Amino acid sequence: MAEQERAIRTRRTILLAAAKVFQEHGYRAATISQILAEAAVTKGALYFHFPSKEDLAQEVLLSQNRDFFVPDCVYKVQEVVDMVLLHTCRLQRDPMVQAAVRLAVDQFAHGLNRTESFVRWDSLVEERLEKAQAQDELLPHVVPADTASVLVGAYSGIQSLSQAVSEHRDLYTRVTALLRHLLPSVAVPSVLASVDMSEDRMLRLHAEMTARAQ
Repeated sequence: MAEQERAIRTRRTILLAAAKVFQEHGYRAATISQILAEAAVTKGALYFHFPSKEDLAQEVLLSQNRDFFVPDCVYKVQEVVDMVLLHTCRLQRDPMVQAAVRLAVDQFAHGLNRTESFVRWDSLVEERLEKAQAQDELLPHVVPADTASVLVGAYSGIQSLSQAVSEHRDLYTRVTALLRHLLPSVAVPSVLASVDMSEDRMLRLHAEMTARAQ
């Protein structure tokens, strides 16, 4: 049991080190030597868990979906907003998620499957919007798949801009501005009036998800 726990800790240490290196240097410039130095582990230990830099990066990419949880709400539009708020908070606080997003938008990350994270977010948002549509929360013209694609694409651009300008410090402000512009063309006014996109809600969602994952 102790040996297994040690292996889990070592794996986590390597992943965190890789995330830091990928975040600072990008996929192409990052090296195994840099990751080894950051993790302070042997090359044998690293290759025992991850056979290549690509395997390491792929695991970091997948981390942004791990433990992600949004509670059920009466209005499914609120759940869409909660997904956006929660991901925003994680991007500001979690180095692993920061690195995952950096890899997802890295045009030089050749050989990595970068589509999975975008497809996953598209699917999660579309699923919530379809439920919202079934509950008459959406305007008649709304096509859930199209709206999900627009939201995910717009968020990706907003977070890239925020990263470049302020290292995500202004991400909440930018993201809520995006929602205030987008939601009136999606949700019926009675639902829109009940939507909470406050910073307090964002922090509460993050605390609940963190507690749930422990």
